[in-house]
Amino acid sequence: MWLGFAFVPALLVDVVTKWLIVTVVMAPPRVIEITSFFNLTLGFNPGVSFGMFQDVFLERPLVLGAIKVAITAGLLVWALRVENMVETVALGLIAGGAAGNVVDRVRQGAVTDFLDFHVGDWHWPTFNMADVAISIGVALLLAGSLRPFRSVFGVQKPSGETER
Repeated sequence: MWLGFAFVPALLVDVVTKWLIVTVVMAPPRVIEITSFFNLTLGFNPGVSFGMFQDVFLERPLVLGAIKVAITAGLLVWALRVENMVETVALGLIAGGAAGNVVDRVRQGAVTDFLDFHVGDWHWPTFNMADVAISIGVALLLAGSLRPFRSVFGVQKPSGETER
């Protein structure tokens, strides 16, 4: 249950926001200044995170898509095997975000990015809602591994684990 609660919204929010950006907001493509530190800027990333390895996957977008499908499947299997809610939700968010980016790769050969944070002329690489879901999922995994967090949320210790 918790897996679907995280996976489905992460995937849907990503797919819907990308569709809105490409078909409504960025028609025609332009930079839309929202605040002094945040713009909407349409970009397409044929590489991995932050555009890494673009030259490797530019001519082979489905190879990267296949790798991401395998990773997403692995995350879903992992999430089905864990017993605590925090880890399940975290893995669901990561898998949902990864699936959203796979949809883009298969459909258009690159991932649609549009969130652009900056300080002056220094811009963080543009990203999307899939990246947000993945980042929140990773943060939850890290936080969930901390003992005080685990006790606050009532996460049970695995059998055989002792207090330190």
